[in-house]
Amino acid sequence: MPSAHLPDRSLIHIGGADAGDFLHGIITTDVEGLPENEARPGALLTPQGKILFDFLIWRTAEGFVLECETNQREALIRRLTLYKLRAAVSLTAGETGITVTWGDAADSTSGIVDEAFRKAGILLTRQPVNEAEGHGEDAYDALRIEAGLAVSGRDYALQDAFPHDVLLDLDGGLSFRKGCYIGQEVVSRMQHRGTARRRVAQVTADTALPVSGTELMAGGKPVGSLGTVCGNRALAIVRIDRVGDALAQGIPVLAGEVAVTLALPAWTGLAFPTGASEADA
Repeated sequence: MPSAHLPDRSLIHIGGADAGDFLHGIITTDVEGLPENEARPGALLTPQGKILFDFLIWRTAEGFVLECETNQREALIRRLTLYKLRAAVSLTAGETGITVTWGDAADSTSGIVDEAFRKAGILLTRQPVNEAEGHGEDAYDALRIEAGLAVSGRDYALQDAFPHDVLLDLDGGLSFRKGCYIGQEVVSRMQHRGTARRRVAQVTADTALPVSGTELMAGGKPVGSLGTVCGNRALAIVRIDRVGDALAQGIPVLAGEVAVTLALPAWTGLAFPTGASEADA
């Protein structure tokens, strides 16, 4: 059965009369347009527009649920409490341990459908179950690589990435139609000026890749670093302008001493820029 247990993922339950308005006004996701039982990615940003916390969010009959890394949960609750002020909002630590199921085994009637995976053409559901038979976390990591979906701690550091860097503008985690939220001005400026230069890329090689964190180099210039690694495949957040320049000049990209091929996830519609290089601009 294609499923995996993720013991390091935990839930936060958010309820109260003001829960929807509260979340809609501070996070990147369009909370008002969020249907029940559909998980969308989201983030709470710094005022400078960088990701302070990343998570999944879905609506329930009682309110909303956030799924995040367990080691982020208490800090996220404290931050949300800081913004709550006198709003009628309750914040409660929920279950620890998530089971994900995908492919033919996924049942949208018994789990929460993950919208980011669906955009990548993969049906995957999530539910708070402490045990699962089948594959382990490695299989889920391989699926994330196939989908081109990055997570903090594995693929990028919190407070070091903009939402565009990790494809939140394309996978349902970033709204450009709602009003202000924390960091919105910076994110909107990046969108309208088209200044996003870092993106999630899928990395492949003919041999096993070196460890996560290894720099990707092209012509002596760093273009990114490896994130999640599974054998000869990985994710990396790369400077697309530098990669495009290297491709145009036929310069190989190396992870350590291993030659790699980089591709942007097909579902995004993105391509590496070619033409005049702006790598050093």
